[in-house]
Amino acid sequence: MPAYIQGNLAVEQRTENKVKVKETKKIVYRNKTLPVQEKLLYLFTVAVCVVVAGVIIWRYAQIYEISSSIQTFEQKIAKLEAENSILKQKVDALSDHQRLEEEARSRGYSVADPNQTKPSGTGKTSGTSGQSVASKKTKDQP
Repeated sequence: MPAYIQGNLAVEQRTENKVKVKETKKIVYRNKTLPVQEKLLYLFTVAVCVVVAGVIIWRYAQIYEISSSIQTFEQKIAKLEAENSILKQKVDALSDHQRLEEEARSRGYSVADPNQTKPSGTGKTSGTSGQSVASKKTKDQP
């Protein structure tokens, strides 16, 4: 403050007492950082969890792929079974004895008498081994 107050130098200067505030220092405690080994342990744990989750997801993907291929194969099998049943019906219709006889007659064939046929083979009617030619079994016959 200046010494000259309101035109008079004799006036005593007033000094206002300033309130002094004692500054207290607040102590801030910092948390210690994690040690490197603990950081690596956490990182390794997270990496293991990610790898395990990846393997599980990969296996589920394989299972889904296999099940979808099984479904396509089952659809193909069902289609082929339906086709086979249709073909079996056609075979049954074509192998009907009456139809075969009519087809043979239309092509000029006739029914043979049992006296006209001769057994094929060596010409022996009864063999020495006890089996006739007609009773021998081959690979194709049961």
